[in-house]
Amino acid sequence: MTAGAGAGRAEETRRLPERATGSGTPHEPGAEPGAGAGGGERLARAALTRILEPGDERAGRWLREHGAVELLRRITTGGDAARRLDGMTTKRLDGYRLRAEHAEPERDLAAVAALGGRFICPGELEWPSQLDDLGDARPTGLWVRGPRDLRLWALRSVAVVGARACTPYGAHMAASLGAGLAELGWVVVSGAAFGVDGAAHRGALAVDGATMAVLACGVDVAYPRGHAELIGRMAEQGLVVGELPPSGHPTRSRFVLRNRVIAALTRGTVVVEAEHRSGSLVTARSAQRLGRFTMGVPGPATSGLSAGVHELLRGEGVLVTNAAEVVELVGDIGELAPVRNGPVRARDLLDAESAAVLDALPYRGVVGGRDVARAAGTSVDEALGRLYELHSLGFVERHGDGWKLTRRPTRNGDARRGGT
Repeated sequence: MTAGAGAGRAEETRRLPERATGSGTPHEPGAEPGAGAGGGERLARAALTRILEPGDERAGRWLREHGAVELLRRITTGGDAARRLDGMTTKRLDGYRLRAEHAEPERDLAAVAALGGRFICPGELEWPSQLDDLGDARPTGLWVRGPRDLRLWALRSVAVVGARACTPYGAHMAASLGAGLAELGWVVVSGAAFGVDGAAHRGALAVDGATMAVLACGVDVAYPRGHAELIGRMAEQGLVVGELPPSGHPTRSRFVLRNRVIAALTRGTVVVEAEHRSGSLVTARSAQRLGRFTMGVPGPATSGLSAGVHELLRGEGVLVTNAAEVVELVGDIGELAPVRNGPVRARDLLDAESAAVLDALPYRGVVGGRDVARAAGTSVDEALGRLYELHSLGFVERHGDGWKLTRRPTRNGDARRGGT
């Protein structure tokens, strides 16, 4: 690099607002950078969200070691301070500085404030501490729209994710889970995409429940555009969250990296329809690495859209079919799913002796009391007594001295008439 080029680049980086690189909360050894972020720290982190890519663990290590203010100063000023960062390359630094030319944190903060939003830094009261489980891949900060408290909502939240091109079955199950979880007092978190994501959000909203969208773009960007109304409604009633600053556009890699935030933010992840190569499975695997619960809704064995879910269930995933089963796994002690049994038939209420006499009667034809007693392995008197009892309940009919099964089933019918 020539001296002239270096001087030109240093001149360009000085165009950043001085407040963003000025002195902020000092980074003390052993203290977490950003805890109780002051004005300088907040501006520096806001600027870095426009410079660094989400999930950049190397940059996250620099943030942890030097603090946001110092890291931004090294990137945006000349000299060799930035190059002394462990792992920094000329190519990487050139890319950072090119982006830094357009970083105007005060403008971004004003833009999100105009939408009723805010920027949350690690260590602040509204910061969800479970995101710290991501280590150096933790978000630099979060841009948020919506009237709800992010930290409180995240404490009782479940992610519902799945295929964009889902089947009607997948959309139905996602909407049912979204509504059921919301009715049980849980926040439904997803990515606002077409298919399963949108169905889960709409299911929660349909019952006036809580739902949150984690975007792979700026919180002021409606993506996909077909969900502009849905995202707007969540910004008014719930929360819309993103790592990218206002006007930030989505990319394929950002969608994948966004999934780690969904996984870390929630207590568990439910996958509804996913192929073997699916971003939803990325979310589930991230949840597993973080020690969160992973669940899957089974589908037809012949459906390629359920193949990824079935593979998840063959591993550490837990099979779920409704919201109560999800809550039983991720909820607190005592939040158990109701026991589900088949329908109770009238025959199920018979005692063992009466059931044995009833079983002794042939499907067709009339038999005498002695034949019934022999088949049931009891005395004639006992058999006759049970037959009269079964007659009063409508199970059998008397024909002279013989007995036969009633043709018309009573209540839920005789189990044998259904072929079982």
